[in-house]
Amino acid sequence: MNHLIKGARPYGEDAVDILLTDGRIAAVGAALSADGAEVVDAAGLVALPGLVDLHTHLREPGREDAETVETGSRAAALGGFTAVHAMANTDPVADTAGVVEQVWRLGQEAGLVDVVPVGAVTVGLRGERLAELGAMADSAARVRVFSDDGHCVADPALMRRALEYVKAFDGVVAQHAEEPRLTVGAQMHEGDRSARLGLTGWPAAAEEAIIARDVLLAEHVGARLHVCHVSTAGSVEILRWAKSRGVRVTAEVTPHHLLLTDACAESYDPVFKVNPPLRTEADIQALRAGLADGTIDAVGTDHAPHAVEDKESEWAQARPGMLGLEQALSVVLETMVEPGLLDWRGVADRMSVRPATIGRLDGHGRPLAVGEPANLLLLDPTARVTVDPAALASRSRNSPYAGRELPGRVVATFLRGTPTVLDGKAQK
Repeated sequence: MNHLIKGARPYGEDAVDILLTDGRIAAVGAALSADGAEVVDAAGLVALPGLVDLHTHLREPGREDAETVETGSRAAALGGFTAVHAMANTDPVADTAGVVEQVWRLGQEAGLVDVVPVGAVTVGLRGERLAELGAMADSAARVRVFSDDGHCVADPALMRRALEYVKAFDGVVAQHAEEPRLTVGAQMHEGDRSARLGLTGWPAAAEEAIIARDVLLAEHVGARLHVCHVSTAGSVEILRWAKSRGVRVTAEVTPHHLLLTDACAESYDPVFKVNPPLRTEADIQALRAGLADGTIDAVGTDHAPHAVEDKESEWAQARPGMLGLEQALSVVLETMVEPGLLDWRGVADRMSVRPATIGRLDGHGRPLAVGEPANLLLLDPTARVTVDPAALASRSRNSPYAGRELPGRVVATFLRGTPTVLDGKAQK
């Protein structure tokens, strides 16, 4: 069915009508009409390109008790996403063409967002030998992003070989930057607060040392490097230096690292345990500035659902990770738009255009213009919503925003012209 969106404000600018026909934007203008089209009243709503997430954990196969491709896709659509990259730390690990094709097909069956599998860099995420990178790239899933996320590719010779290998098909290695010998037993950010709370610290240098090493390796071999979930001020400075040298490096920051600090750990509530850990207020300000000036390219949710028994326990035993898909845009609105650090075009750039470019996705991150694929969202920027974990689409409930009022509400999401969310409700 065709859809006529009436009175939307693309990128927060002047109100127009947008006609969606056969999966594409057929017309943009004033007082449009179309016989037989379903009319969507979008008065006062901001229209943006559909969001693209470079960093989503969907848990399937292996941990369907925490999330499935379908439930994670529904959460993504409700958050305004039209494409997500599914990380490789499943069970079995997505280190072969067979597993990535399974995840890709599950995404197609769900039909709510484009699910783009991320392939593991090493077999079993063990950091010992390269996985089947070429086979995954040539598979039906057409993998272009490879990551051992959850584990650092700590061996520099292995990391170099991975960077060299993916050049053949314009792939990118997405590194979880954590020197493991510096984070043994780590529970939270290393600093005065960790000492006072008696929790083993995760030093900023453990992240920064790997980023510094890897940007030099990427420069040496002329490959593309992506840095996952940047969390420290020092990391931002290293990335800024690397980009000034022309290194082909990109980076992402999570919503929770833009908003929450290590002060959350004082509650000993394991919902706030995450890897890398929540950092200081000074780090938050540096991350926001880095996202604003483009040093950090993208917002990646690191959506990490966990079953109740893996999260509701003593802090030391709890698994690290937080839900992120449904509230990502609201957190960016609060931390970046309301303070004037990004305008709506900036949000589209950091949450759609650049992530799609990094992931080499066709049809996503495109302008809201005639002839382009109709992947877009409609947002009510005036709404304020109190987060209720029980009302989230995810199979898990480990949201760090429980009880927090956040700005903005996704009213509709369209995937190739078909509404996956309408009136704030998932359509499947």
